[in-house]
Amino acid sequence: MTDASIATRPVQHASPLRSALPFVFAILIALLFHLVVGPMLGAYPSRVLLDIGVAVILAVSLNIVNGYTGQFSIGHAAFMTIGGYVAGAITYYTSLHLWGDIAVDNTLSGGHGWLLVVACLAGGVASSLAGWVVGLPSLRLRGDYLAIVTLGFGEIVRVLLQQTSQQFYDPAEMHAATWRDWLAIPVGGALGFSDLPPLTNLFWMYLAVGLTILFAYRLKQSSYGRALLSIREDEIAAEAMGINVTRLKVRAFIFAAFFAGLGGGLSAHYSIIRPIDAGFAQSFDIVIMVVLGGLGSISGAVVAAILLTVVKMALTEYGIYRMILYALLLIILMIFRPRGLFGVREIWDFLPASKRKFPVPVTASAQEQALS
Repeated sequence: MTDASIATRPVQHASPLRSALPFVFAILIALLFHLVVGPMLGAYPSRVLLDIGVAVILAVSLNIVNGYTGQFSIGHAAFMTIGGYVAGAITYYTSLHLWGDIAVDNTLSGGHGWLLVVACLAGGVASSLAGWVVGLPSLRLRGDYLAIVTLGFGEIVRVLLQQTSQQFYDPAEMHAATWRDWLAIPVGGALGFSDLPPLTNLFWMYLAVGLTILFAYRLKQSSYGRALLSIREDEIAAEAMGINVTRLKVRAFIFAAFFAGLGGGLSAHYSIIRPIDAGFAQSFDIVIMVVLGGLGSISGAVVAAILLTVVKMALTEYGIYRMILYALLLIILMIFRPRGLFGVREIWDFLPASKRKFPVPVTASAQEQALS
């Protein structure tokens, strides 16, 4: 095949049916977890699977900022916590207002499940707005300065949530509250926001996981993704080529914050959420997952999130020595894999079929520029 035939060959576009297949596959995987895997494993392993799902969402979403654009954000847990509180407040007080209690119908067709979807989307939007507010001024900074700003943002969120008032446990108490009581934001204060409807199940969790991974993959393959990766490689060169560096970094921050808020909303509906969740300790755990998997690698972030979550659960029986063993394992992994498990590549890049060379369709003008 000649160069001329490659240059003049029309680019093949995926059909709408083929484009929809990944979404259908994500739904089928979520149904498999909910209807087969969960009942087969039991209650505690299902809880571990929920924790793994949240970890994957957080790691893959942070990878958009730390991996794609090469920034160093250590305030990702704050966006998760914001999403959790917003989603929890919507489901909790809506349930008290409409049904008088938080008893839920946890089936897939139940109205409470769709309330969870709306609440988690609202939590994601609230987190993305917070990401825009923080990202617009701070992403003009680089390196350590950005890390300090995002760390400070997480501490601000933690302190503000500690100043909220106690939640209403009774519908009569809620209806008797004045507007001043609502201004104090009744979400539990320093003790945390508890007794939320247990709406999160394996279907909603792994549907969100699938959509997060699919979004991150398609973003990476798009022109936006290539621009983000160019910022990571050389920000000055990218700006010289006409890329609006600040705008793209802010968009990456917004995307990452949205999915962090989505994960936080799902996490809030099977466990208690507390202001301390917005602190730096949780954010460092997420950063470790991204770095261990390989900056820029989606599959690396997924594998690292699964590995670290399972290791933490397995080490709980060692009591006070758990964190020592956990730290030693991380040190050993980083010594032997300093660029992470997969580096910048994906897990399928290691398969033999991925090493075959295929001609890439290019336009005639692009070919002339390459030859000039």
